[in-house]
Amino acid sequence: MLKNIPTHVIAGPLGAGKTSLIRNLLAQRPPTERWAVLINEFGLIGLDAALLTTDDDGVALGEVAGGCLCCVNGVPFQVGLSRLLRQARPDRLLIEPSGLGHPLQLLEQLREAPWAGVLTVQEPLLVLDAQALAAGETLPDSQQATLGRAGLLVLNKAEGLDQAAKARIQAQLPARPLYWTSQGVLPLAQLPGVNAQAQAGSTLDDLPPAAKALPLLWRSPSEPICQVQQQAEGWSIGWRWHPSQQFELMRVQQWLSNLSWRRAKLVLHSNAGWLSANALNGQALHWQNSEWRTDSRLELIFNEAQDIAALQVEFAQCLL
Repeated sequence: MLKNIPTHVIAGPLGAGKTSLIRNLLAQRPPTERWAVLINEFGLIGLDAALLTTDDDGVALGEVAGGCLCCVNGVPFQVGLSRLLRQARPDRLLIEPSGLGHPLQLLEQLREAPWAGVLTVQEPLLVLDAQALAAGETLPDSQQATLGRAGLLVLNKAEGLDQAAKARIQAQLPARPLYWTSQGVLPLAQLPGVNAQAQAGSTLDDLPPAAKALPLLWRSPSEPICQVQQQAEGWSIGWRWHPSQQFELMRVQQWLSNLSWRRAKLVLHSNAGWLSANALNGQALHWQNSEWRTDSRLELIFNEAQDIAALQVEFAQCLL
């Protein structure tokens, strides 16, 4: 086990492009290093790990679902991180908090026991949606509070913005290093603290116990696992379907286009193969090939609670 593992918190609001940026960083991982990624999702079903799944043996993924990392009594976070460190023994750790979370509180936790000495927390990276800022949208208070502490502000989705628009955005931000990009592309050399190296000599004795989580099982292949939660920041519903079930892509798209969701993330076994999509505020879905083929997953976040039974029936009608 190493000590002083360089740890990078990659924060930002919903839909800014955190997962895309992490996927790009993983593609640049030095072959001599083993990396671990801890993902925090607002919903319970677990989508980001599926979206980030690769066949790279040098990358280990862990999840903490069900709200902000710093707001779930600390126990799920500590257990999830401890489990990931024990299994992966990484040279570098990336943490993606929920877009509805509180990055500064997470940073404080990571610098305290039992992580002090095990992790060396670098300046956080904050991913922002440049087009949303250009349109006058404001950041949530938790993300706004992180701006002045960021080691790098990544202005994602900057395609199409002229210099005047970029200047207006920059004038609204604190004097921090900026990087303009699209599709989450960031050279590894730009990552704050990228030159930090882990050291040999740590022990696992002081970390919280981390028994392996029990998997959720289907009662039958035709019946999905459905999980719902309500928090102050929103309402989420998620499904996991047995991999033998297939969906008609056009039906899924039409159904989702009629719903007023804030966020949609999905990996589906469809009539066009295994595909993934990730969209914000009712945007059209852009499908990509998915390496995740363990099961089909869909998670939706709404501002307010929805009719669960109606959503269940409507989603099932998208099956082939």
